[in-house]
Amino acid sequence: MKQMTKELSKRKEAWKTILIFLTIVTVISTPFHYAIVNLYPSRIYVGALMWCPAIAAIITMKLKGRSVSSLNWGWGNWKYIRLSYFVPTLYVIITYILIWLFGLGGLPNEEIILEWAKELGLVGIGTLNPIFIVIIAVILLGTIGVIRAMATTLGEEIGWRGFFIYELRKVLSFTNVSLFSGFIWAFWHWPILLYYSKNVTLEFITFFVFVISMSFIMTYYTFKSKSLWPAVIFHAVSNVYIQKIFPPLTTKIEGSEHWLGENGIMFAIVTFVFGIYYWRKAVKENL
Repeated sequence: MKQMTKELSKRKEAWKTILIFLTIVTVISTPFHYAIVNLYPSRIYVGALMWCPAIAAIITMKLKGRSVSSLNWGWGNWKYIRLSYFVPTLYVIITYILIWLFGLGGLPNEEIILEWAKELGLVGIGTLNPIFIVIIAVILLGTIGVIRAMATTLGEEIGWRGFFIYELRKVLSFTNVSLFSGFIWAFWHWPILLYYSKNVTLEFITFFVFVISMSFIMTYYTFKSKSLWPAVIFHAVSNVYIQKIFPPLTTKIEGSEHWLGENGIMFAIVTFVFGIYYWRKAVKENL
């Protein structure tokens, strides 16, 4: 009886902590959501917003008398560090190969690649051979670009995967941790979605599908590695490849725009398949 009472008390305390965290992250995110939607979606506002989950986690931990050093700051098993780069790269490549194969988007012409080169400052560093430009750009974005992206994804992942999913794990199964945290993570983005979306209903659906699917993968890597760094890298790599690398390498075809990009149907389908794989893998391993 005492054991049952103690267990119920722990669960109640965990839910209180979860509620405190979600309340704080909502309150401190609101000004930046407002700035992005009503002022201008500059990097400063977006970067500040992405650090709100970390700040909320730190405040919650302080209120609960916990040390920030108790988070899983170690690198953990490097196998998961490597996979956290490889897997998001793979699912974005698969997404765009399918887009090209089904004629939903075209390969870029030389003029588009040269425009990309100008944006990246590659014009004038050597031959302007399109293949050369693509190779150099992908190398730069896939390394320096990912490192830069980690500066902001770290803020999200300290909160979501470093703190939040561990609190949820005290009261929920792996499946429900991934679903619940993924839904909250996706919903947290809704003001930005409203600002950028051209087809709000469709893009809300595809965004929620791919974010929740990513949640299953990232939760798996976080729990297996006992480190928050795989999630930080995974998030950064996914953002860079789906936002910065492949869109410029794909020409839009009229009528099929809703298949392309981060909120596109194809990306949602591919990440959903990956999410199912990692969900089944986690259940099989009793994670």
